[in-house]
Amino acid sequence: MPVPARLGVFRVLCLFAVFEAVCLLDTGMLFPRESSSREVKELNGRWDFRADKSPNRNQGFEKAWYKSRLAETGPVIDMPGPASYNDITQDPTLRDFIGWVWYEREVVVPARWIADEGTRVVLRVGSAHYYSVVWVNGVKVTEHNGGHLPFEAEIGSLIRKDPTQPCRITIAVNNTLTLDTLPPGNIQHMDDHTKYPDGFFVQNIYFDFFNYAGIHRSVLLYTTPKAYVDDITVVTDFLDNTGLVYYKVSVQGAATATLKATLMDKNGRCVASSSEPSGVLKVVDVNLWWPYLMHENPAYLYSMEVRLMATDSRSTYEDVYTLPVGIRTVNVTSTQFLINNKPFYFHGVNKHEDSDIRGKGFDWPLIVKDFNLLKWLGANSFRTSHYPYAEEILQMCDRHGIVVIDECPGVGIKDIRSFGNSSLTHHLAVMDELVRRDKNHASVVMWSVANEPAAEMPPADFYFKTLIKHTKALDPSRPVTFITDSNYARDRGAPYVDVICVNSYFSWYHDPGHLEVIPIQLKTQFENWYGKYQKPIIQSEYGADAVAGFHSDPPVMFSEEYQKAVLQSYHNVLDQKRKQYVIGELIWNFADFMTVQGITRVVGNKKGIFTRERQPKAAAFILKERYWRLANETGRLPVWTKYPCSF
Repeated sequence: MPVPARLGVFRVLCLFAVFEAVCLLDTGMLFPRESSSREVKELNGRWDFRADKSPNRNQGFEKAWYKSRLAETGPVIDMPGPASYNDITQDPTLRDFIGWVWYEREVVVPARWIADEGTRVVLRVGSAHYYSVVWVNGVKVTEHNGGHLPFEAEIGSLIRKDPTQPCRITIAVNNTLTLDTLPPGNIQHMDDHTKYPDGFFVQNIYFDFFNYAGIHRSVLLYTTPKAYVDDITVVTDFLDNTGLVYYKVSVQGAATATLKATLMDKNGRCVASSSEPSGVLKVVDVNLWWPYLMHENPAYLYSMEVRLMATDSRSTYEDVYTLPVGIRTVNVTSTQFLINNKPFYFHGVNKHEDSDIRGKGFDWPLIVKDFNLLKWLGANSFRTSHYPYAEEILQMCDRHGIVVIDECPGVGIKDIRSFGNSSLTHHLAVMDELVRRDKNHASVVMWSVANEPAAEMPPADFYFKTLIKHTKALDPSRPVTFITDSNYARDRGAPYVDVICVNSYFSWYHDPGHLEVIPIQLKTQFENWYGKYQKPIIQSEYGADAVAGFHSDPPVMFSEEYQKAVLQSYHNVLDQKRKQYVIGELIWNFADFMTVQGITRVVGNKKGIFTRERQPKAAAFILKERYWRLANETGRLPVWTKYPCSF
């Protein structure tokens, strides 16, 4: 029996077990969508803001700033949201500020939301970096440990206490990183008064990007009925031309309810339906979700409408939620990565949520620009280095067929103390939140639990064995990896992952300036890793810094010519090994990005093939030519995509 057929039979036998495992998380975090039963109110715009610059950074709590309007307890400045606060003002102390900052905004809540006690009103923060505490009208409603992921609280009862009072939302955010946070860091106090002023300290970090902070994604108010759809989980498969959507709907606020799940195609035509809270929807003549450039009809999405009806002694409630669904499968062999039983080769990029002025703040124009550049480039994938990206970005990936390696914020785990029980407990909780948020995205094909940890340390064995096993239990339908730069013989995480992802910078961090070592060292790297673990390999990072406009012949480091030469040398070896067991290549980086100040960085990391302003360097054209050639080798593209110059 050929490999795809064997895998298909295996999926049919175990898919229900997989589906139940995906449903382990007990509460939902569905993306807020408007419907006939739900409304969404964005709170983007201007907030009152103050940094707590007291010596212990704790004055805001000691004096209970949340109990009254922030402007009544001291001076405030304007702060946009979503945005990092670091680059908004001319204050250098705010750019590098470590500690608590306070945001506040008064909101007019629609009268109908308050009048109808059968309406839930939920406050949701898309992400805030790093630790957050939230109050409504002086009452604490929630707190959250960790950036990059959403959190929320129901606030209807609070705002109904006094309907004439504005809804005052106060959010305190602390960007301090410790050995137990993700990513880790530590605070170092400098007590030598002959060198440093009183109270001087620095935040040490172990990662190469700026520690932007603040409210980075939208703050929302949204409503649901009292009885509502709390969560939906889908796992998809297909047999021959029949698509299979295994689903489970979780309901809150009603002991009993009637449900109808309807799957509709792009034209709004019903292709399958069910009245059960869980089951399988069968789609005849299915349109599969295919990656960009892998099929003439990529990124096909169905819509799954869940309609709930519930009744209590006082009222009848109806809730409607619609979830985009892409039907596709993912499997891994010892030499291949398969999407819909066809070999898939990752030719893509690593990115950052980073831009001038906004920092890591969510910005639609930048996102749409980046997707246009990805498609121009011929990229079919990216990794969310080194943290979960905004949900809207993953929705764009679903819509455009861009494949995603979804990475948690486990970057810079270098200190042996960060492998302790406290760190592991938090890391497991972060993976819970990440899988809960992103489990239904067709574009997400693999979870990454860490980037370049000190995986050779003895505690790393138990740490990563536990972490990877936990992630697979949360979602056995997707492979798991972590990104390594360790020696292949000493890496304690590699035995547990499904795909080996290796970062290497030959002729840059190693043997700088010597392009001639790349063919030898890269070939040795691949043969060592595959020889030991017999697992497919992705070259998950490679590249070189290039200052835009700096030219040199012969090539020297930091010139555009040197960056081109590094890429071409890597590509020569990748072309040999991708015929065997190398399944992908992701350039570092898509665009230049900001880092902390230091003697090795001149206004940020310059390894982008685009500048921070999204203008191409010479390497972008090298990569564009290569990626379109790789895509055209499949022979499954429509004629118009064979000529990317028409973009």
